[in-house]
Amino acid sequence: MQLFFQENIVPPLITLEADESKHLCRVLRKKQGDRVFVTNGEGVLYECVILEANPKRTSLKVLHTKEVEDDTYHIHLAIAPTKSPDRMEWMVEKITEIGFHELTLLETMNSERSFLKTERLEKKVISACKQSLKYRIPTLHPITKLDEILESDKFGDYQKFIAYVDEHHDHHLFDLAKSNGRYLVLIGPEGDFDPVEIQKALDRGFQAISLGEARLRTETAGLAAVQMLQTLNR
Repeated sequence: MQLFFQENIVPPLITLEADESKHLCRVLRKKQGDRVFVTNGEGVLYECVILEANPKRTSLKVLHTKEVEDDTYHIHLAIAPTKSPDRMEWMVEKITEIGFHELTLLETMNSERSFLKTERLEKKVISACKQSLKYRIPTLHPITKLDEILESDKFGDYQKFIAYVDEHHDHHLFDLAKSNGRYLVLIGPEGDFDPVEIQKALDRGFQAISLGEARLRTETAGLAAVQMLQTLNR
């Protein structure tokens, strides 16, 4: 199944914007009368027939609508951006394929990068959702100071974890997390969290976790955390 994405859909007609229309017409060579599938990124799947295949604006008619149930769990990854934007884009693509719900980019004391364009990440997310047939687009938040996350009251019902390098703690995320929960996982930069930041997190109810014996790059740690929580809930 080839999946397309279009925001703000109001059936029975859908008009695909230029990027999606170009892909439909020139790459996939779809034509009038062909059936295609479209999602609004909010959990709804539309089966459609092409009325006019135009590489600038393709017109579709909705034949069937299906609402997809939301997950019984919620994964929020808060992670410091890597120095190389490519590595962060790679991680975002892969965790989207695996499945997550929210991503916050963290500014920490040892951050290597305090700015990253979320527009490129959003494109990676949408592309990965279409490739992996996911009908909900995860939420991406801009750079946020770690203290704002620690002091926020919006995570009251979350299971809160902080992953950092410590040879003496062996509390594995997979063992501590409970299924069908809401999770907030903090992952620091290549230089790790500062001890002051770690203590602040622990004081605010975060649990220290290990992601395994190996010392992981930031983006690998993010991928590992999401995969563990997905496996726990399957």
